[in-house]
Amino acid sequence: MQDFKNLRVWQKAHQLAINAYALPEYLQEPKGWALRDQTLKAVISIPSNIAEGAGRGSDPDFCRFLWYSMGSCNEFESDLILGRDVKLIPGNVFTDLANEVSDVRKGLTRLIQTVDPHDRTRPRG
Repeated sequence: MQDFKNLRVWQKAHQLAINAYALPEYLQEPKGWALRDQTLKAVISIPSNIAEGAGRGSDPDFCRFLWYSMGSCNEFESDLILGRDVKLIPGNVFTDLANEVSDVRKGLTRLIQTVDPHDRTRPRG
């Protein structure tokens, strides 16, 4: 077990979640409510899964939760794209958050490769 707070990728994912809390400002209208809730759930689950995986007892368990976090990165980015495309999220806000989530995704990839270079937990198919 390791202290998740010392993981650089968790720190970046945590900051991404903090920064994403600005999104509700743009999603105030009723048509934005579902997207607001969905984006926040997705972004919160990124650092949460890293933290949960770090508390597991084995590298394969940790990798599985890192992959869950990767899936949440994709979900969050997809939600951002939707918000931008339906004109609810301004382009500059989209760009900043999309760059951050890309950085977190790269960090997750590096950590997965470090924890298990022969990762067998990666979803196939």
